[in-house]
Amino acid sequence: MPFIACDDGVELHYRLDGAETAPVLVLSNSLGTDLGMWEPQMPALIQRYRVLRYDTRGHGQSGLPPASYQVDRLGLDVLALLDSLGIAKAMFCGLSMGGMTGMWLGIHAPARFSRLVLCNTAAKIGTPEVWNTRIATVREGGMAVILNGVIQRWFTEDFVRLHPAAVQRISDMLLVTAPEGYCAACAAVRDMDQRESIAAIRLPTLVIAGIHDLATPAQEGRSVADTIPGARYAELPAAHLSNVERAEEFTQLLTDFLAG
Repeated sequence: MPFIACDDGVELHYRLDGAETAPVLVLSNSLGTDLGMWEPQMPALIQRYRVLRYDTRGHGQSGLPPASYQVDRLGLDVLALLDSLGIAKAMFCGLSMGGMTGMWLGIHAPARFSRLVLCNTAAKIGTPEVWNTRIATVREGGMAVILNGVIQRWFTEDFVRLHPAAVQRISDMLLVTAPEGYCAACAAVRDMDQRESIAAIRLPTLVIAGIHDLATPAQEGRSVADTIPGARYAELPAAHLSNVERAEEFTQLLTDFLAG
């Protein structure tokens, strides 16, 4: 299995799929999932792109962070992946925490990217009290104690009822996430506030929001799109993991935008 080592010693697990000569697209997962969350998009994407997926530090098969970190560390991890793989420039798509990472990259490393897609995300999410409560809950009881509440935020009731296998696959990702890695990521999200700084992004940007998203409500996505000059905005009739709940529509929005 392929790994690269970051400058702080954390090893990141990644996958590269698609033709070696195709344009590179980086996919960044949400809090509590791993690179497998993008499986619904992969059949279409690998026909056009060299797709680089990775497990965010503390998630999936990537290593645990040695200390607390901020959103800049998540952006630096992406740059470390690109550098190690000899990729000078790529497109980027991230959902939720992955979208926050994309915002940081659009602000601080715009020369490395040609397009940004920011999905089901916000420039600031929740309050410190909400995040601190979640961190304390996971530290005390593990991942299983938050499962039901998370699934209720990630999917609509109809999707949970009609697509149990898809929901179970995502639930399994959450349950095997290391509590230490999850809590460290929660703290980074808690401390992130990019509401003003994203106005500096000049890359072509698409923001995708879910109409039924309780974790990052659609108005937050609209605010991101309104703040980034020239950004496009689209909504899907989905909750938080819109790429899973509305996979076909999500993939179409993504590929249409990336194709220009």
